[in-house]
Amino acid sequence: MLQYPSTITSKLPKTGTSIFAVMSKMAVEHNAINLSQGFPDFPVSEELISLVYKYMKAGHNQYAPMPGVQPLREAIAEKTEYLYSAKYNPETEITVTAGATQALFSAIISLVREDDEVIVFEPAYDSYIPAIKLAGGTPICVQLTAPDYGVDWDQVKKLINQRTKMIIINTPHNPTGTILSAEDMASLERITKNTDIIILSDEVYEHIIFDGYEHQSVCRFPKLAERSIVTCSFGKTFHATGWKTGYCVAPENIMKEFRKTHQFTVFCSNTPVQLAIAEYLADKNNYLNLGSYYQEKRDFFLSKIKNSRFKPLTSSGTYFQLLDYSEISDDNNEMAFAEKLIKENGIASVPVSPFYITPLNNNILRFCFAKSEETLEKAAEIICKI
Repeated sequence: MLQYPSTITSKLPKTGTSIFAVMSKMAVEHNAINLSQGFPDFPVSEELISLVYKYMKAGHNQYAPMPGVQPLREAIAEKTEYLYSAKYNPETEITVTAGATQALFSAIISLVREDDEVIVFEPAYDSYIPAIKLAGGTPICVQLTAPDYGVDWDQVKKLINQRTKMIIINTPHNPTGTILSAEDMASLERITKNTDIIILSDEVYEHIIFDGYEHQSVCRFPKLAERSIVTCSFGKTFHATGWKTGYCVAPENIMKEFRKTHQFTVFCSNTPVQLAIAEYLADKNNYLNLGSYYQEKRDFFLSKIKNSRFKPLTSSGTYFQLLDYSEISDDNNEMAFAEKLIKENGIASVPVSPFYITPLNNNILRFCFAKSEETLEKAAEIICKI
């Protein structure tokens, strides 16, 4: 029998399994409709799959260059300039990653040092704070208040000091579905002016934005862009989360540091997928219509649950819808209520409380509507009976 060390000191002693994995596992165990984890249940484009196959058959199955294949980096540069009027050098300022989460992790590990402070807005995507802690940094959490989850920039300004190394923003925002406005970006630019603070901007849902709003990437704002690293996701954009392909853009001085870590984290990502996406990006319609596509799904889902006792909060982007269950139960333990819905009702969601460093319960659950109409209709039938 193998003998293991009697004591191992955890670097993340309070970190358990991701809430997404926990709820998806429960959904499988109880045969529940899974609107918890953010992945589509409909197929990837046949054209894109054919392109991947084409490049596999052509022999592009070995390591890609560490920063990513040149055609894809050039396509990203063209896309970013087209959308945001921002120019990035494909050689020195763009890196293809093994998904956006890897990009976020590598950015934090590369740029945050021991005792640095990083401002994080809660509820927050669950990878930010563990990465900050692994880097030796200290997360400084700013709570966004339901139901609008807007940022109080005066509060943020008060938290900035000489130890503030980074501010992490996420727009459109997971899990709330809110978006940052041009005014928000102006406020962020103003409070970071004349500092060395780096902005890490998580923009994986950049193309999934609704109701006529326009995505306010930090790339649009030159004074912000010069201090920012932006992470994006092809998995989210092209319904292929399992391909784990994303990218980041940043000024050369920031990207140089990022690549030092990236090369020893994954070195590179999937070669034929990169080449296929590079070709697929040539048709802008493959990403420009994504917002209207998902808005139809959001509106379909909301129309089907309008007679339920859940109260929907505004979703302006992402493919998530928050629902307030206050009229159904006074049990403000969101995790317990979400587990009950899986076990007793056959519907899986994600509680918002685990997205806080100290769980905060507001009687709100997150539902993913990146599903077929058939799945959404079945889910809605259950929701309306609760």
